[in-house]
Amino acid sequence: MSADDPALVRRCLKGDVEAVRALVERFQADVFGLCIRLLHHRQDAEDVVQETFLRVFRSLKKWDAARPLKPWIMGIAVNRCRTWMTQRTKRPESVDYLHETAEGRPADDSGEMVREIQDAVGRLRAEYRVVFVMFHEQNMPYDEIAQAVSKPIGTVKTWLHRARLEILERLQSRGMVPEVEHELP
Repeated sequence: MSADDPALVRRCLKGDVEAVRALVERFQADVFGLCIRLLHHRQDAEDVVQETFLRVFRSLKKWDAARPLKPWIMGIAVNRCRTWMTQRTKRPESVDYLHETAEGRPADDSGEMVREIQDAVGRLRAEYRVVFVMFHEQNMPYDEIAQAVSKPIGTVKTWLHRARLEILERLQSRGMVPEVEHELP
């Protein structure tokens, strides 16, 4: 936890515009990175980031100063992403963003591997995907992930392990990595 988190929050609660800007600037990249990985769509991620910070500022007085601020904010982002994904399944998807996803042909096979991994991550259960992205892409420690998703550390570790196994199995089934036979002694 940053030592100045409580002071920054107090300033925000008093309406200090510079403190509000500082809080957003400090966490915006992490929140956006999480949202883009979970939602796979830039405009949706931008919308959810805005919703996240609106929710943060509406709920700031409920934040427990004894706990780190970042996992609390990331937890709000996870919940906003879950809500967005649920709502997205209930509305037709627009195709006006397809030009944003077009990629050139990679010079080697690494681009294909990256796409396969991204596809495998995208197919994970929402809970597994959230902890996988937070751990591997946001570099968050287990305890902060546990706080953000409101689950025990053991559950986070289990979900992360299962996510890795599912990704590995998908890559093996697609012929991207060889299956390893284990010999018993």
